[in-house]
Order: sequence, then structure tokens, then C-alpha cells
Amino acid sequence: MIKKHWKRIGLLILIVACIFNVMGKLIHKLSLNKEMLYSAQYMYEEQQNQQNQK
Repeated sequence: MIKKHWKRIGLLILIVACIFNVMGKLIHKLSLNKEMLYSAQYMYEEQQNQQNQK
């Protein structure tokens, strides 16, 4: 039976793996607002470090 349906079984495994991958990324994704705040904070800290080094 497996010889006959190996392509379908492989495709099903691939689809399930892709779904888990996408769901994991969606669950752990930062909101755009938080991402922008973290980027602004990083840029501010870098600017402060450069001013302190001069």
C-alpha cells in the first residue's frame, strides 16, 4: 500500500510541516508597533553611544 501512495503520503507530511512552520511564525511574531518601538530604542541607544565616544 505504501508503494502505491508514497507521493500522497509525502505530500501530506510536507503540507503538515509547512502548516506547523507558518503557525509557529504567526504565534511568535512581534506586532508592528512593538517592532518599531524596539527599532527606535536601538537607534537612540546607538546615537547616545556615538555621542559618548566623541
